[in-house]
Amino acid sequence: MLEIGMKAPDFELLNQNGETVTLSQHLGKKVVLYFYPRDNTAGCSKQACGFAENYPHFIEKGAEVIGVSKDSVKSHKRFAEKYDLPFALISDPDLVAIQAYDVWKEKTMYGKKSMGVVRTTYLINEEGIIEKAFGKVKAGDNPVQMLNEL
Repeated sequence: MLEIGMKAPDFELLNQNGETVTLSQHLGKKVVLYFYPRDNTAGCSKQACGFAENYPHFIEKGAEVIGVSKDSVKSHKRFAEKYDLPFALISDPDLVAIQAYDVWKEKTMYGKKSMGVVRTTYLINEEGIIEKAFGKVKAGDNPVQMLNEL
């Protein structure tokens, strides 16, 4: 996980609509940047829906929400439409941002080791500096937790 106080790595990746999104285009706003393992899984759906439900409150507090996983643009599009997600879902199949933010780790599931995204959320301030960092977050609690951090 990256250190609080360091400059957040910029990225240039596509969202669910095929549009280029960079972190630097959000300078002047706080950004809740959350990394999740996979579209349409129980935990990831719960987390995304929590962010969607609270999205107006994030906007009121001057913050943008961006979700990142290694799923394809097409997968993100279906996921966003299924749950009516109002924020950007970034497709990172080459692990550009995922590795830059140090969330690609060895995980163990049912005794089997594999590499994957560890659910992690960063709060980045208006100047692009990491203000808060939370690793191994609980999917259902994370949206309200981040709203409280703002």
